[in-house]
Amino acid sequence: MQIAIVLYPGLTALDAIGPYEVLNLMPDAEVRFVGAEPGPVVADSGVLFLGVTHSYAETPAPDIVLVPGSSAATATAMADKELTGWLRRVHETATWTTSVCSGALVLAAAGILDGVPATTHWLVQPILGKLGAEPRPDERIVRSGKVATAAGVSAGIDLGLWLVGEICGPERAEIVQLTIEYDPRPPFDAGHPSKAGEQVRKKARAELLRAGANPREAIAIPQVLWRRAIGAYRA
Repeated sequence: MQIAIVLYPGLTALDAIGPYEVLNLMPDAEVRFVGAEPGPVVADSGVLFLGVTHSYAETPAPDIVLVPGSSAATATAMADKELTGWLRRVHETATWTTSVCSGALVLAAAGILDGVPATTHWLVQPILGKLGAEPRPDERIVRSGKVATAAGVSAGIDLGLWLVGEICGPERAEIVQLTIEYDPRPPFDAGHPSKAGEQVRKKARAELLRAGANPREAIAIPQVLWRRAIGAYRA
């Protein structure tokens, strides 16, 4: 089973690596880190690099596609015609098309989430709705047909385990869970806006907005909206 995890400059590393650590433990898994061309890609931290192993052209028919999100480059990825075009093509034959965090916005930009229930990071749930999806802000994983979206960052591990259960059965998923000793016991309980206090929510939002202050995003967002408007008019 070929698994294509998309890498693009500025992605959030755990969005990709969390699911990778899970999906790589499926029998007969062939994981590819897919991007514009093989080579290093810097994460949104600016200090961690991941490696693209295969280009889009070299990966025309993966079984599973996974798109990670980003704190500072989501709109740039959404405006990337090569990426969104590839996503549309491979979605037609993929068994599963999935996303983690704001990766759902990239799927939406490719037209894959039109009218589809989906989730994403809590900060960008309103944008998801404006892009044609049906936001499910209180759900950690949302499935609609062969599309599965996960909420923010750490939810990618849950998505990976869920996929293993769907593909290989609950026992294999439990074996994988035990193998990576995924037994979360967070010392705090503020992992969702419904659980966090108002002051924590305000500070987290402010920090996320500062982290996402990227001039390239200001250029990319109008491009995405313009293309969507033209597409709607043509339809």
